[in-house]
Amino acid sequence: MSSLYPTAHIAATPDDFAKTVLMPGDPLRAKYIAESFFESPRLVNNIRGVQGYTGTYKGTAVSVMASGMGIPSIGIYSYELFNFFDVDNIIRVGSAGAISENVKIRDVVLGMGSCTDSNYASQFCLPGTFAPLCSFKLLETAANIARAKKYPFHVGSLLSSDRFYDDSNSTLDWAKMGVLAVEMESAALYMNAARSGKNALTICTISNHIVTGAETTAEERQTSFNDMIELALETAVQLDRE
Repeated sequence: MSSLYPTAHIAATPDDFAKTVLMPGDPLRAKYIAESFFESPRLVNNIRGVQGYTGTYKGTAVSVMASGMGIPSIGIYSYELFNFFDVDNIIRVGSAGAISENVKIRDVVLGMGSCTDSNYASQFCLPGTFAPLCSFKLLETAANIARAKKYPFHVGSLLSSDRFYDDSNSTLDWAKMGVLAVEMESAALYMNAARSGKNALTICTISNHIVTGAETTAEERQTSFNDMIELALETAVQLDRE
């Protein structure tokens, strides 16, 4: 057994994870997904309370593990899953704040690209600016499923911000470039996928609208998040069948 298993953050082996991992930010949402949607879920990681589970959904092996909040946190977990635990696909499932007037509360956004104010890409020593993109295979699969299920969804760019509280109040400036919503994880996920030759997609539910100030209720978030989770799981099933 390689000394890489377990890592400082994941107490598991590659056999403990399915090839596709759903990744919410919140450990309790990982627990909710496993207990509500998986058949025979088992806990495979609980280091620092970052819960990871593996089970089956419609006969397909699938895992879920939390990423924590922000680019540094998902940067660690997605890197280790891709490079140490033989995971091929990570689908982030989380919330986002809309900054485009074309996006409504409870809509689903598929992040085709991820703009960022983070310096995460500097480690790759590139002679320019890297454009983090999702896997087209995952995006196409998810979009086809969302269309068939008649989910209200959008495909476009996200802003993956390092700041939740932004003293410059510049978040809305990104809307003029067609950015749909802001969250805090997708850029690192997409960069790690690119560097490791793996696949990633971010699926977000709009929980609040930064322009209008509208917010979802707890009940609305639960229902809307379930649609997003089912979309990610159905995408995992389709990937397994191809």
